[in-house]
Amino acid sequence: MHEQENGLSRATAAPYTRSRPLPPSRGIIAVDAKDFTGLPAIEHEVVSRTVPDLIRTSLDRAGLAELWNDRRFPASTGDGYVLGFDPSLMPFVIHPWLFTLQEVLTEFNIHALGALPIRLRVSLHIGPLPDTGDAFGGNGTARNDTHRLLDSRPVKAVLASSRENVTQVAAILSDRCYQDAVASGYTGRHPDHFIEVPATVEGKRFAQRAWIHVPLPSGPPPGPYTPGDPAHQGRDTGDAPEEEGRGAPSEGVRVTNRAPNGNINTGTVHGGQRVTVTRRRRDT
Repeated sequence: MHEQENGLSRATAAPYTRSRPLPPSRGIIAVDAKDFTGLPAIEHEVVSRTVPDLIRTSLDRAGLAELWNDRRFPASTGDGYVLGFDPSLMPFVIHPWLFTLQEVLTEFNIHALGALPIRLRVSLHIGPLPDTGDAFGGNGTARNDTHRLLDSRPVKAVLASSRENVTQVAAILSDRCYQDAVASGYTGRHPDHFIEVPATVEGKRFAQRAWIHVPLPSGPPPGPYTPGDPAHQGRDTGDAPEEEGRGAPSEGVRVTNRAPNGNINTGTVHGGQRVTVTRRRRDT
């Protein structure tokens, strides 16, 4: 809540100074078109106008026309779209809407002759947001996190590694969204359809637990980590992590194995082993 003073608005109290009611909880959908910045400039306006139409059409087909009609703080992001909605509808947004969006995009990409294909990343989150009903509504941490998830490594990697003629949608759910709508059993999709990932954003101080869902997967399955993530170096090439306190020998370095009074195995041994120790007498 704000007060007006000399035509300017000011907060009624600084943070952490007194208790106030939480803003209403909202479900949040944020969508981005893949490779938007790489499109010719003449295509940008077309895609910006098309993405909201695709969302509206798919929501209507999924039986969620009320969500679009009652959407809160809707806004174009240039390469995508964001809107808030009643969080009780989140289970239906996860399923069937994400799958319906996949179907609508497939049809669009097949029949839109002369237009570049549109593939979408989708981020879903739930959190408290002020809903003032004007251009400044819907701003807060929950919305910021929704956009960070949309830009995170896992969802970008999954869509990039999928077949463009099959997979048109890759979604990432915040842990709050997953726990409230999926793990609770309210969504018509088993938790096995979702893969836990560490969501990080290049160049941003952001790291959260999140969940990937691909309505129609293709290509390599998404894993529990993201290729190229500094937190998981070595896994991209299948290299095993080094044992603590021990380093791998450098290339070109001669390695000598010694086992006084014992034996060393450098391969697979079938059957039993016997060790005979022969001591050499030292001359006096």
